[in-house]
Amino acid sequence: MPENPRYDAIIIGAGIIGSNIGFELAKAGHKTLNIDKLPAAGYGSTANSCAIVRCHYSTWPGVAMAYEGFHYWKNWDDYLEVEDERGNAGFVQCGGVFVGNDERYSQKVLPLFDEIGIDYEIWDTGALKDHIPGIDTGDHSPPKRPEDDEFWEDPAQEINSAVYTPIAGYITDPQLATHNLQRAAEAKGAEFIFNAEVNDVRVEDGRVAGVELADGRTIDAPIVINVAGPHSFVINKMAGVADSMAIKTRALRHEVHHVPAPHGVDWERDGYLVGDDDMGTYFRPEVGNHILIGSQDPECDPQIWVDDPDVYDRNISDDQWRAQVLRLARRLPALGVPSDKKGVVDLYDVSDDWIPIYDKTDLAGFYLAIGTSGNQFKNCHIAAYCMVKLIEAVESGHDHDSDPVKVTMPYTGLELDMSAFSRNREVNKDSSFSVLG
Repeated sequence: MPENPRYDAIIIGAGIIGSNIGFELAKAGHKTLNIDKLPAAGYGSTANSCAIVRCHYSTWPGVAMAYEGFHYWKNWDDYLEVEDERGNAGFVQCGGVFVGNDERYSQKVLPLFDEIGIDYEIWDTGALKDHIPGIDTGDHSPPKRPEDDEFWEDPAQEINSAVYTPIAGYITDPQLATHNLQRAAEAKGAEFIFNAEVNDVRVEDGRVAGVELADGRTIDAPIVINVAGPHSFVINKMAGVADSMAIKTRALRHEVHHVPAPHGVDWERDGYLVGDDDMGTYFRPEVGNHILIGSQDPECDPQIWVDDPDVYDRNISDDQWRAQVLRLARRLPALGVPSDKKGVVDLYDVSDDWIPIYDKTDLAGFYLAIGTSGNQFKNCHIAAYCMVKLIEAVESGHDHDSDPVKVTMPYTGLELDMSAFSRNREVNKDSSFSVLG
C-alpha cells in the first residue's frame, strides 16, 4: 500500500456483507478498500454463520429482500463472474419446514408470501410424518429448558400444522462464499487488507475523512462504511454517531451445536431446514451426515451480552449444549445424545429489534450496514446492492431522512423502501419472532 493512500470508499469489515459491498461498489466504478482485523475475508462471525436461506419474516421488506436474495444464491456463479481458485461455494436447496401452533405464520407471514408470490404448502401432522420419518409431532410449546419439569411431560396435543417452502436451504461453506466475493471484488479493482485494526474514524470539517489504523497508518476516503459486525458499536463510538441513533447494536454471544443424525437416517441427503418455534430451535443438515442445531432465542434461554467483542467465552457451555440437543431429541426421538460436545461459539451483531440498519448517519460520508448477524447472511448481495444505491443517492444530494431512497431489486422487480432499515426507525416489536442464524 502506498504512503497516504486515498480511496473513494473504505469498508470497515470483510465479512460476507462487507465483502459484498466492496464488490458492488467496485462494479459501480468506485475505488474501494476493505479493512479487516482478522487474517482473511469471512474469518469473523461470518465463518460461524449457519448460512441459512429462508424467506419467512414478519415484515414485507424482510420477506421481499430474502426472496430477492434467494435468486442470487441460485445464480451464484453468474453473479460472481469469476471462478475462485478455491472453488465457488454451493447452495443446497433442501427446502424449509416451519412448525408450531403459533398463529403468527397464518396472520403475518403467509399473507406476505401470497402478496409477493412465494410458493408454500401447509402440512398437517400426517404430512410431517410422511416427509420426516420418526418426527414427534407433539405440541411442546412454549419452549422450555430441561431443568424445567414440564420439559419432560408428554404433550397434551399435536402441532396444528407446518409451513413448507421449497426455496429454503443453506450455503455449504460461508467462509468460502466470502472468499468468492473477495476474488470477485478484486477482479473489479477492489482492494483488501487484513490483520489491520481501525483505531479511529477521522473527521475533518464535519465530514468523514478516512481512518487511522492501530499501527499509525492513515488512509483517506470521503466515504467510510461501518460493516464491522459485532464490533459495529465500537466503530460507531469512534465516529461519534452512536448517541444520535434511535436504534443501537450490541454483541450477543451465541452457540450452535452439531450432532450425528439418527441411526439409519441420511439427514445430509434427505433432511430439511426446520424452524421449530415449538421448541425454540432450528436445525438443518450438516456435512458428514450431522445435524446443526441453533437457538431461536426463546424467552427461557439466557442472553449473554458482550461489552468487549474481543473478550468472551468461546467454549461450549454444558447447559446450552444440553438444552439444545435435548430439544432436538424431543422432536427426533431416535437421535442419540453424544457425550462429546461439538459446535461453535461466536457473536451476533444485534440491533434493538433484530432488523438490520442499512443507512446514512449524522456524520456526512459515514454509512452503516450493521445489526445483520443471525438473519442477513442470505441477503448479502441485495443488501450490498441497496447500500450502493443509497450511498450514491445521498452523495448526490438526496435527503434520505426526509425522502427515503427506494430501490428496485434486480431479480424480482420489487421496490424496497430503505427507511425500513433506518437508524432512526421505531423499534418493531413483532420483528424478532424467529431467529435463524
